[in-house]
Amino acid sequence: MPDMNEFNRAIIEEFRANAGKVGGGFAGAPMVLLTTTGAKSGERLTTPLVYMADGDRIVIFASKAGAPTNPAWYHNLVANPVVTLEVGTETFDADATVAAGEERSQLFNRQAAAMPQFAEYQKKTTRVIPVVVLKRKR
Repeated sequence: MPDMNEFNRAIIEEFRANAGKVGGGFAGAPMVLLTTTGAKSGERLTTPLVYMADGDRIVIFASKAGAPTNPAWYHNLVANPVVTLEVGTETFDADATVAAGEERSQLFNRQAAAMPQFAEYQKKTTRVIPVVVLKRKR
């Protein structure tokens, strides 16, 4: 298993060099760069993620490939819900909200239908994978 920081760094570089497009296992997938503020460190941290468009909203999933714990970016986003997004060549700030109840279920099920690996991630863990809705700040 490659070092995740190095893996993410390479994807971020490829994303920025190719107007938001990446290859490998993510070829053709909609990608976003999410920059959060560290809950403890206050440091700005960028993570590449697959996303789903929902009208004018961007939806991301704290799947961590089905790991038993939520990813660090999720904890940072909950603590500091104003984030920066890079989509294609566009960069903008957004407000993050954790979806709940029926909205969470509908969004997750749409993603799992479009990308079945998300259903597999949910099967691998006992936690309910958080779904985060990102809305551009006006």
